[in-house]
Amino acid sequence: MILYFYTTMRKTIVKVFYVWTALACMAFLPFKQKEVTVFLIGDSTVADYTLENDYMSKRHPIAGWGQVFQPFLSGDSLIKLKHIIKANKAVVADKAKGGRSTRTFFEEGRWAEIYKVLRKNDLVLIQFGHNDASVEKTERYVTVQGYKEFLRLYVNQAREKGALPILLTPVARNYPWKEGRLTNVHGDYPQAVKEVAQELQVPLIDLNQLSMDFFTTKGQEYVRDHYFMNLPAGKYEAYPEGLKDNTHFQPEGAEEVARLVYEAMQKLTIPVLAKNKS
Repeated sequence: MILYFYTTMRKTIVKVFYVWTALACMAFLPFKQKEVTVFLIGDSTVADYTLENDYMSKRHPIAGWGQVFQPFLSGDSLIKLKHIIKANKAVVADKAKGGRSTRTFFEEGRWAEIYKVLRKNDLVLIQFGHNDASVEKTERYVTVQGYKEFLRLYVNQAREKGALPILLTPVARNYPWKEGRLTNVHGDYPQAVKEVAQELQVPLIDLNQLSMDFFTTKGQEYVRDHYFMNLPAGKYEAYPEGLKDNTHFQPEGAEEVARLVYEAMQKLTIPVLAKNKS
């Protein structure tokens, strides 16, 4: 009896030893992070120009807000988005391209490439409108109704993959200013985004209004000279004669718009439908 008890206790001690040894070893294994991708789709105001060849000599200092968005999804900043980013690492994939509307982005197969690799819990931030509204450029133009249809397509197909779509109204241009305030230049397109967001219960960032309000607080001259691509002659290799452009951003402007997007993301609530699909 004593021998049986001794043998049983010894086996138990050996098992406990092995368990603790295994746990100790696991403590030294590298921690596997959960990672999601934050896809950005849109036009030149979102695009990452550093992906182009010879950026410094041919395009610098132009910057889309997506180009400078990654720092807002890193470290302590990411923790503030835990209600929508279900991971401890988020990687920005800026797929926006200059000159594209909702229609041409789809027709060129750019969305198809994203759809193939889209995974559960990824995010898709969708900001179009500048080119959709270009009536004079028929190769880009999309009617308001067509614009809404393509937005619905992006939202629904993102949800098919278990990803979270977020709609953004188009960021403001630096005109028209009226009585000291920057006003809407995008016609009915921002409202169209809001209607699709309400219809499909999609998280919405009204970047048009946010940027108009913020730029107004900074003042027309400061915004013109520091945020948009209004450049003096001889300062930049890519623009020896200077430039007057009140649509595209310098790095300071891109960073401020990226900050607006990030701060708006902190305040988003996820509709029940979107939660069930994620």
